[in-house]
Amino acid sequence: MNASQGIGEVKPLMDNHPWTLKKLLLITVGWTSIVLGVIGIFLPILPTTPFILLAAWCFARSSKRFHLWLWNHPKLGLIVQAWESGEGIPRKVRNRVVALLWISMISSSLIIGKWYVALAMMLIGAGVTTYLFRLPIMVETPDHKLGSLPDPLFSDESTQSDANTEKSESGN
Repeated sequence: MNASQGIGEVKPLMDNHPWTLKKLLLITVGWTSIVLGVIGIFLPILPTTPFILLAAWCFARSSKRFHLWLWNHPKLGLIVQAWESGEGIPRKVRNRVVALLWISMISSSLIIGKWYVALAMMLIGAGVTTYLFRLPIMVETPDHKLGSLPDPLFSDESTQSDANTEKSESGN
């Protein structure tokens, strides 16, 4: 045994390895959230949006590749783009989410049949509904569609400024 190593010292398993425990945990939680979110598309009791947003949060902190994959996904990416842009959600999406939320809350309460579960679900539903109605409404214009939002985490500012310079030089 080396004199510099004490009995109580623990040597890290992955010195300078890009796959740290934190990164592995975030990626695992991210992919688990993706699976639960996709199941939630078909199972009304399980919400989709919170799981997809949790996955985006995890991937943004652990894997640029997975975050870009989720951001560019044709269906799931729209949820992430609307949230990360800070511009709100489209009115149609908000109304659909609120309607499905209440349908699933009421049907779950009736199936379970316990008054305290129904009360808890109604309180949760009221909280989520209040939150959704306080979010800004995204206004979609012909030149600004939900699927064409820039990625604020990984966009290159010089590319955007070059595009603006080209626009101004072309006579606009």
